[in-house]
Amino acid sequence: MTTRIFHASTAAATALLAAAIDAGCFAGPGRRLLLLSRTGPVPEAVPDVADTSGFERLRTRFDEVVSWNDAISPFHPDGWLPRADDVPLWERHFRRAFCLGDQAVELVVESPHAGPARALAEIFTGVPIDVYADGPAAYGPTGGKVPPLVGTRVRRLLHGDLVAGVRPLLLGEFGVEPESVPADAVMRVVADMADAAVGIPDAEAPVLLLGQDLAGAGLVSAAEEEELRRSMVRGAAALGHTRMVFAPHAGGPVGSWTALRAEAARLGVELTVLETPSPVATDALLHRLRPALVVGCTSAALLRAARFHGLAAATVGTGMLLERLTPYENAERTAATVVDALLPDLADADAVAARKPGVAAEVDGLLAAVGFAMRPRVRPDLRPAAERYLSGRLDGHTWRYFKRRRLASLALPGVVPARLAFLRRNATLRRVARRARALKGSGRG
Repeated sequence: MTTRIFHASTAAATALLAAAIDAGCFAGPGRRLLLLSRTGPVPEAVPDVADTSGFERLRTRFDEVVSWNDAISPFHPDGWLPRADDVPLWERHFRRAFCLGDQAVELVVESPHAGPARALAEIFTGVPIDVYADGPAAYGPTGGKVPPLVGTRVRRLLHGDLVAGVRPLLLGEFGVEPESVPADAVMRVVADMADAAVGIPDAEAPVLLLGQDLAGAGLVSAAEEEELRRSMVRGAAALGHTRMVFAPHAGGPVGSWTALRAEAARLGVELTVLETPSPVATDALLHRLRPALVVGCTSAALLRAARFHGLAAATVGTGMLLERLTPYENAERTAATVVDALLPDLADADAVAARKPGVAAEVDGLLAAVGFAMRPRVRPDLRPAAERYLSGRLDGHTWRYFKRRRLASLALPGVVPARLAFLRRNATLRRVARRARALKGSGRG
């Protein structure tokens, strides 16, 4: 018998795995074990995915559900990795804890460069790996170094096809082929989960405001995130909406929404804050509420709302976030770029009303350019595509996705005069320039 270990840390990830199973992406007999993890700086404060309202409908696809946090306690579930010498001991521990015996094992994990996914890949050496991505991270380069002995074991990349017609970049350095999970399978799973969910308010065509824990991730200050939430209310009210539902981020801290309620009251808006004993998956809200508008910053649910649910979606704060993200290769940059390029800003009433998404061909070129600028050593093959995009598409709007110093350091179009463009293609000169910058940075130049 073969046991497939499916790792998930969110309800959205579990739903995508359930849809992939329903669509026949994991054909053949075998045991399915769902391994759930709670991550973040304080994982004890994060609700368990198994407590999500409607989770029992997802659970039917798996033979057993176990906890990663319990299995490695007292280590932190997000940053822990086994020492090389201890790998055989940990494999024996997991085989005993998960009743694997001598069974063959296959892994189905999120990108294996960090967190529980990387630990599992290192513990179960030599086993086949399938990677999945339920958010826009699939369209960016691999966020960290994946050991060759792990990357070469990855057979495919399953993704939710959030941006139709755009090929994901994740794990492309290993030649991993992307495979989209059929949209109809995803929607059937969402509908099933939503039917069983409880705690969803009864509101007619409200605006759904999506909370994110940007402050907890260190991307903005707590005050700035509070202002971002208030701007969502103001922007939606300016468009004429008077009923709103605010869904706090499931992994964020329990907060006081006094300021948000006060802003809504000042504007004459009926605001419902979704505070339920059990978390409710965002897709269940989208399916049951059928909101007139979905508003957020970089949440993947914005893309799912537009792509799968056919709902109007708008963004707030992506421009600020693109400017703030440091270093340039910050993993959140891909999500911010995709959402900003595809969806209208809440302040642009005409664009929100038109509900016109970005053009896939243009986004494809943009993501290739951003991906190369983020990880030039991981994806050097993207340089020609980046040069084409920057040579023809760089303008007052698209500059928001790039940094001048970054383009200059990579000798990319945009900062080098056209008459000196030949220098960009000279590998020796680029190497000398990098060496000079390194010496200057070390104080020896």
